[in-house]
Amino acid sequence: MTDASDPPTRRLFLVDGSGYIFRAFHALPPMTRPDGTPINAVYGFCNMLMRLLDDMDADSVAVIFDKSGTSFRNDLFDGYKANRAEPPDELVPQFPLVRDAVRAFNVPCIELDGYEADDIIATYARQAAARGIEVTIVSSDKDLMQLVGDGIRMYDPMKQKSIGRQEVIDRFGVGPEQVIDVQALAGDSTDNVPGVPGIGLKTGAQLILEYGSLDDLLARTDEIRQPKRRENLIAFADQARLSRELVRLKDDVPVPVPLEEFAVRRPDPETLLGFLKAQGFRGITLRAEKRLAAAGLPVPETAPAPEAVKVRYELITDERSLRALVARAVEAGHVALSTKTTAADPLRARLCGIALAVAPGAAFYLPLAGEGGGVGPQTGLRLAEEPPAGLPRATALGILGPLLEDPSVLKVGHDVKHEIRILKRHGIALAPADDVSLLSYLLDGTTAGYTVAELARRHFDHACLPLEEVVGKGRGAIPFDAAPLDRALQHAAEEADYIGRIHRLLKGRLVPERMACVYETMERPLVRVLADMEDAGIRVDPEQLRALSRDFAQRLAGFEEEIYKLAGRTFNIGSPKQLSDVLGHELARLGAKRTKTGAFATGADVLEELAAAGNELAARVLDWRQLEKLRSTYTDALLQEINPDTGRVHTHFTMTVTSTGRLSSTDPNLQNIPVRTEEGGRIRRAFVAGEGMKLLSADYSQIELRLLAHVAGLETLRSAFRAGLDIHAMTASQVFGMPVERVDAASRRKAKTINFGIIYGISAFGLA
Repeated sequence: MTDASDPPTRRLFLVDGSGYIFRAFHALPPMTRPDGTPINAVYGFCNMLMRLLDDMDADSVAVIFDKSGTSFRNDLFDGYKANRAEPPDELVPQFPLVRDAVRAFNVPCIELDGYEADDIIATYARQAAARGIEVTIVSSDKDLMQLVGDGIRMYDPMKQKSIGRQEVIDRFGVGPEQVIDVQALAGDSTDNVPGVPGIGLKTGAQLILEYGSLDDLLARTDEIRQPKRRENLIAFADQARLSRELVRLKDDVPVPVPLEEFAVRRPDPETLLGFLKAQGFRGITLRAEKRLAAAGLPVPETAPAPEAVKVRYELITDERSLRALVARAVEAGHVALSTKTTAADPLRARLCGIALAVAPGAAFYLPLAGEGGGVGPQTGLRLAEEPPAGLPRATALGILGPLLEDPSVLKVGHDVKHEIRILKRHGIALAPADDVSLLSYLLDGTTAGYTVAELARRHFDHACLPLEEVVGKGRGAIPFDAAPLDRALQHAAEEADYIGRIHRLLKGRLVPERMACVYETMERPLVRVLADMEDAGIRVDPEQLRALSRDFAQRLAGFEEEIYKLAGRTFNIGSPKQLSDVLGHELARLGAKRTKTGAFATGADVLEELAAAGNELAARVLDWRQLEKLRSTYTDALLQEINPDTGRVHTHFTMTVTSTGRLSSTDPNLQNIPVRTEEGGRIRRAFVAGEGMKLLSADYSQIELRLLAHVAGLETLRSAFRAGLDIHAMTASQVFGMPVERVDAASRRKAKTINFGIIYGISAFGLA
């Protein structure tokens, strides 16, 4: 964030803004502002731009965008980019916000009607290179690789790697100067550039290397030995030449801003920080404040920089050290903790360590060793060999137990429900406890994720050691207690440390933001209720599920036989590619979109359209898919989820997922058992009550709307409820302009979505 020290431009960075927006959007989880506006792409873009401005050795920079969906290429070929889907609804409102972000950083923001960002970049790059300026194009777009060379290189900000001549050769098989010819032959399914049928990048590179250029190749097609390839090159020669013009970047665009105006300039602190704070980017705002202050710029309304915290993480391996730590926690009146287990399911996991933190930077990890292989409490499952390091589990928990149950010491955790359940198996009733993930969810809504790593990054600009770097991932992952102790210490202690720091930051916001009552009377008490519910589980009848699985398997076999007969051959019905091949002619006639692999899309919407037009094969595939999903997702999956010790299914309830405040259920999802079909009803009947018990179903009738009518004093709504009217049908009648008595089930469901969406704070964009 410093001005160029030298007036003449020596190094220029050209940022492909449009390309990066999409990469950031797909790379990051959904994030929204308090008003519901999606901002994950904006967040990723701001992070990239700030890092680039800090790290680049350049005195000039500009960000280039596509201005519209069409360019001069559409005049050459009306099918250019015609196969591209519309951008996701959640991305559309972020386009202008990203441009606002560029301006907030005081960086030139360039776009031009009729031309793509790549053409503008090509023009500026050629102009700069002609003046002896070193050019770096910040992008990984393959189309820009034709520009590499003569003082022009590329840089991929996601992978943080430079792209030069060798990287282009690795990608295309030819140097940058021949990329256009290879692309002309191979085409580009992403942009709907036709190319020559039967020629891909590898074959195209071989031909261009052998013949030198596209023109020479087309002039000597009689030398091609392969008959089909020769025929295609002759028949599609004009198409290849057209494709070359479509992929060739235009480097003489009438650019609106001269190079001289790209000099790096310091941002206006008030403008930059105002933009970042409006998006809720606390971590980026903190970094920006530090950089502005370091550059000697005034920082408006900023809190003083926090004092540096001295970090010291220690192993606890003896009773004396553990008792001293317990005494420190009792004196402090609070302790942050994180249990480390060998599995995510508390009923099947082994407790192998506990991390504790009593002050910022002061955290400890207590590895637990059992008394050799043995039988785990409650479950009866035989435990694996115990690690040699650490205090015996019984000894350590005997010392820790009184602290963890002490009502005068607040315990702070992340997903405390897991800690409550795992410690309960060892006879410890953890209380009282705060949960930082709940605090964040309550205070900041669904603006981002709630893992400790995400919260540490957002609030402290700190990157925690990922668990994958300690235990590995996938099939090669090892149990936590088999990891090297130094890595286990760093990860576990750091987690407890930042749980404590995050708690200090968030707990103080409850009262000023008027959330203390909601947290203390609703959210926090619910954690223990859900922990008990998860431990209790629900009983299912395995015989009913097995009978359903057998029935579904027989019916699936019948559908398969009918499908093969209609198709005239056997194929993998579950393979979109093979189904695309079978239905190719019908899908082409329908105008179905193609996937990245070139196959036709075979989603439910496409098949439903075919089925509605009388295609029996599409109708049977839809029937097969529906039944196969029921079998794989419910009957077979639920059998696997039955705990062998309890004979029940134990779901996991999460309080921090939905934007409405509702619970979500996973592993397995018991809130999504089908109900509207006969098969779904049969699956639901497999959930049974215990001996002498009954299952009770209770539901408030439109409770949210009744509360709204009362709190907002909506007399029309209150009168409707008193008269026993159907509110959703009334809404459908008004929205769709039809009498109440003619409202069908589909229209009522849409109206219900509108009613609940509005009262739960849906944005105008989301409703649209």
